[in-house]
Amino acid sequence: MTTLELRATRARNSIWALFFTMGILSMAWVPRIPEIKKSLGINNGQFGLILLSSSMGSIIGTQIIGRLVHQFGSKTILRYLTCGLPLGIILISFSTHNVLAMVVSLFIMSMCLMGHDLTVNVQAVAIEAHLKKRYMSSFHGMWSVGALVTTIIGGVVAHLISPEVNLFAIGIVGLVANIFLLRGVLSDEEDGHEGNDEATGKIPFIGKKYLILWLFGLAFIGALLPEGAVADWSAILLKENMGIGKGLNSTAFGCFAAAMIVSRLTGDKILTRFGPVQTVKLGGYVGGFGLALGIIIGVPLSHHHKILALIIINIGFAIAGFGIGPIIPALMVAAAALPDIAPSVALARMGLIGMAGFFIGPTVTGGLAQVFSLPVAMFFPISVLLMAGWLSHLLKD
Repeated sequence: MTTLELRATRARNSIWALFFTMGILSMAWVPRIPEIKKSLGINNGQFGLILLSSSMGSIIGTQIIGRLVHQFGSKTILRYLTCGLPLGIILISFSTHNVLAMVVSLFIMSMCLMGHDLTVNVQAVAIEAHLKKRYMSSFHGMWSVGALVTTIIGGVVAHLISPEVNLFAIGIVGLVANIFLLRGVLSDEEDGHEGNDEATGKIPFIGKKYLILWLFGLAFIGALLPEGAVADWSAILLKENMGIGKGLNSTAFGCFAAAMIVSRLTGDKILTRFGPVQTVKLGGYVGGFGLALGIIIGVPLSHHHKILALIIINIGFAIAGFGIGPIIPALMVAAAALPDIAPSVALARMGLIGMAGFFIGPTVTGGLAQVFSLPVAMFFPISVLLMAGWLSHLLKD
């Protein structure tokens, strides 16, 4: 093994851990949202407006940091982001009684989060290139594990400590861990960034040559939007449309999340065998049709056999999780390999398009549910997931 391969192996271990801590930090405040909303003294509509600052931070962070990584290198930028993300969580812990402070804190946290995500994905692409082996899916799997861990922790400690103490402690631990892990990542000379190459670093937003990025972005929406829809609406679907009681109505998201973790941790073998394009195709079609069948069979059956209906619809959500899990890592791999576009810029542009759809998706699903019904509305995210599978034939490995 060469010296570079040894450093790439060390970096692989650090990036696995950084994805894990990113999952913990990014979801740390989610279990405490109801308490934070109450502390701020605002209603649902006002809280929704506050969350717009998070959306703006995500969009701005993706675009600005993509260019900075291209110019200066991922490790240089990661030095700031590995500190910025946990500090954003710490800021949230001090902002639970002040609306303006919360707006600023969410903006900073989200900007650092999306920048951190982009930067570690650039590192992941370089590690795969140096070691000539797929790791992208398992990297994202570690994010999912971290998100699940912090959700469980938040629920367990909710009756023991305040949201402020909870978030402050996670922020401090995350800050110390990230500073330590940063030492193992690839240097700027080893991460594949192209310095001041303006030809690959500056690309127009619209242009025939860069239409492929829009296709990648739409496929990215095809994975992100259904994931958000399942998180937002699955428990409501089981409770209000199937009559599944408290506790059991959360099993749909549990099955979905567990299946996604498994598929991501094993997804590198799928990527190696089938390649990114076929992985997107299989994930989109299998996940979409699996969830559709689960709803078509499970919802009507719940009026006669609730337990059997619960089992069937949970299988549908699990199949959706298996399908969606490897799609985003596959798209990251394929976008980073596009010719004449810097990997950091390609990932940033795809992420911008994908995030725009992600934020619009829950509103559209809710509107359709109001006009028709939630089971019918769920076919909107299902159709978007199937769209990702169809778009795969327009993409390139």
